[in-house]
Amino acid sequence: MSKKLIHIEHQLSSKSESIIWNAISTPEGMAKWLADEVEQQGDTLIFTWGLTYSQHEIKRADIVELVRFQSIRLQWHGDEDPDAYLEMRVDRSDLTGAYTLSITDFAPEDDTDSLYDLWEDNLKRLHHSTGL
Repeated sequence: MSKKLIHIEHQLSSKSESIIWNAISTPEGMAKWLADEVEQQGDTLIFTWGLTYSQHEIKRADIVELVRFQSIRLQWHGDEDPDAYLEMRVDRSDLTGAYTLSITDFAPEDDTDSLYDLWEDNLKRLHHSTGL
């Protein structure tokens, strides 16, 4: 089943490249805003939402591309669309020095609004937990 690409750009409040990079590329950073828990086993990230001893969801994603201080691209295990991925990219304005987080994700055609809402919530959690 083919999915629709969505793209989100979010202005970040920090000018620290390393703080931003850690928030989007390390298990510890991602656990602050993307999931309740994130573990890494080799090139695979394991995301857990909810409490592991009760109601929870676990998804695995392979890191298919990583460019330090620029972008990380993940591909979810079991995704029906082999062309779908999640990418988080950090861009810096030459003019202002401000950083922007660009997110590319994919959703079924009838579920794009839900995915935009989910990312909006995640970005709020990113700001509240890290100040970004």
